[in-house]
Parts: sequence; structure tokens; C-alpha cells
Amino acid sequence: MPIEQVGDYEIEYAGVKLASDSNNWAATVTIFGPSTNPMHRNAIFPCQRVLLDTTFEDEKSAEQEARKAAVEMLPHH
Repeated sequence: MPIEQVGDYEIEYAGVKLASDSNNWAATVTIFGPSTNPMHRNAIFPCQRVLLDTTFEDEKSAEQEARKAAVEMLPHH
């Protein structure tokens, strides 16, 4: 699961193989916001599937689209 720091936010994004459809992948995202405690991550968007109507042929494609979705969800500075 790739993790990326974007400004004050940390995003985790992943391609997850769909159990009901062994040939397709879904995009998932978790977004963590700033925290005053470095030992505690503040999940402002808990891990969940994004792009609900879209499936992907491989994990890498799902990851790429999950990352794009996560960046779009971040508050713009």
C-alpha cells in the first residue's frame, strides 16, 4: 500500500482485488490529517473504496486512480 505525504496530509492508496470478481480491482483511499502527536495518525477519511462505479484490470491501475482521487479530495491550499 503506497503512502505519500501531500502538504500536511498523508494519503494511503491501494488497489484491492475484488472477492466477488477475481479479475478486477477496486481503488481504496485513507487520508490522515495533521496531528499534534507524532505517534498518532489522525484519519480524516477512513479507509474505504473510492470510484465506486469503476473497476480496474490490475492493481497498479487501481492504485494510480486511487491516488488521483485522494489528491482531489484534499483541501486545496
